[in-house]
Amino acid sequence: MSKEQSFYLKKIKRNKINIIFAQILITIIFFLLWQILADKKIINPFIFSSPKKIMETIFSLYQNYNLFSHIWTTLYETIIAFGLGITLGFTIAIILYECKTIAKIIDPFLTMLNSLPKVALGPIIIIWAGANMKSIIVMALLINLILSIITIYNGFLNTDAYKIKLLKSFGASKLQILTKVVIPASYSTIISSLKINISMSLIGVIMGEFLVSKKGIGYLIIYGTQVFNLHIVMSGIIILILISFLLYELIDKLEKKLLKEK
Repeated sequence: MSKEQSFYLKKIKRNKINIIFAQILITIIFFLLWQILADKKIINPFIFSSPKKIMETIFSLYQNYNLFSHIWTTLYETIIAFGLGITLGFTIAIILYECKTIAKIIDPFLTMLNSLPKVALGPIIIIWAGANMKSIIVMALLINLILSIITIYNGFLNTDAYKIKLLKSFGASKLQILTKVVIPASYSTIISSLKINISMSLIGVIMGEFLVSKKGIGYLIIYGTQVFNLHIVMSGIIILILISFLLYELIDKLEKKLLKEK
């Protein structure tokens, strides 16, 4: 390895370390400032809580309210909704790509369904699926599915037309074109869809838990609101932020692995 290459790699590594350090520093400053403002009563600690109170509340939830059971419930519902959404979305996107007539027929319906506020369907979903985990998963699925279909399908449409023509000139079948060109060329779009899907799934699950759940982070937030304990509400929000971050990091690791293999 030349000196220039070594210097370049060190520069990249140093830049990554600086970014991580800056992110950690911003987080620490934010929580310190929040705590100071609450201690000095510049902000109302009852309404806005404080990092110290949130830590105490999370510990109390762990001791008295089986916190990990609530976290696991939300994670389980999110993973199920995410898995169903991305599987159905990918499959339907392939069908639309291969059947242009069907795509033209249902395109306006996809647009209408995507713009429909899914929370408005909450009462209907509860009646259809019951006031249980099924209705929560269905709501999350409705939120993430249409967006996944549209995102992946548009990724397929943006595949380089010259590459497709080249394979056709060599007599490649539709399946070969799909698996060798279209899908690999859409890796970045598919990963972007995964990132959107996981966040939409979590949003849908929390919305569902607000309506019908007796367990989960959404339930804890609603419970905290009902008893006017905003420390529980803020603790639930912080836990959701951490869950969202961890799920995003998992997708990010998958993206790097797929793009590296590509």
